[in-house]
Amino acid sequence: MINYNHILAVIEPDRDTQPALSRALEIADRTGAAVTAMLVVYDFSYDMTTMLSPDEREAMRDAVTKDRSAWLAANLKTQGQSGVDVVVEWNNRAYEAIIHHTINNDVDLVVKATKKHDDLASVIFTPTDWHLLRKCPSPVLLVKAHDWPVNGNIIAAVNVGTEDREHAQLNDKLTTIASDYANLLSGNVHLVNSYPGTPLNIAIEVPEFDPDSYNHSVRNHHLEEMHHHAKRHNIASANCHVEEGMPEKVVPHIAKEIDAELVIIGTVGRVGLSAALIGNTAEHVIDELDCDVLAIKPDGFQSPIR
Repeated sequence: MINYNHILAVIEPDRDTQPALSRALEIADRTGAAVTAMLVVYDFSYDMTTMLSPDEREAMRDAVTKDRSAWLAANLKTQGQSGVDVVVEWNNRAYEAIIHHTINNDVDLVVKATKKHDDLASVIFTPTDWHLLRKCPSPVLLVKAHDWPVNGNIIAAVNVGTEDREHAQLNDKLTTIASDYANLLSGNVHLVNSYPGTPLNIAIEVPEFDPDSYNHSVRNHHLEEMHHHAKRHNIASANCHVEEGMPEKVVPHIAKEIDAELVIIGTVGRVGLSAALIGNTAEHVIDELDCDVLAIKPDGFQSPIR
């Protein structure tokens, strides 16, 4: 059961509409959660005011913050949402302000809109999006401007072939959350799992290696594990998808095929050099999706932002 008490909607001043706030209010209406609209501001001219006194610099910050607070409050009132709490913070790293607020105020869900490039069909994720996906301890919902219809499809992207205990626990967590959202939205849960194809180097270097037998064995293993996982969570076998390929190709393919409204995925939150060199599988998947994404951290995750 989804038990949200506090939802944080990230406001973007360059948008005519606020899909994140709309989605946050939609979820709050179903869960009884309180919603806070947060706007992070920063004026780059502030970096060029070193000749001003500290008091003058502080006055400049206060003037910008108050102006943006008044703008946001007026916009919410115009849209009939004057009851929403408003927070405006000054920070040149928006993700840090959002994560600090999330931690300090026990936020259960962070909702942020993604951006669609004018000349491209794909969604463009900002650096703030990526930082939140990697470092925010609470679930992060990245949304677009569309409805969540009744009987829509919700995907939990799992890896049932893993022998890692932590990853197996994450599979259960993702599936449970998908079921909770399906109950909340009167939707349908689908499970998607990919498995690797035959390693070409082995097929070439080992003459007696039988790639067809190997591929058949791997597929059967994943199908069997998917069956056990789905049975534990009461998911119909018709809603289980096991396909050969990389997750960043398989998950978006199935999402498009069944016209999914929401994909729920686990992120390990890798940061630093390893993130730059290796990257997260979840991020590669998210980059290919054209629907809402709910990113979940494993239990025990500690944000590097303090």
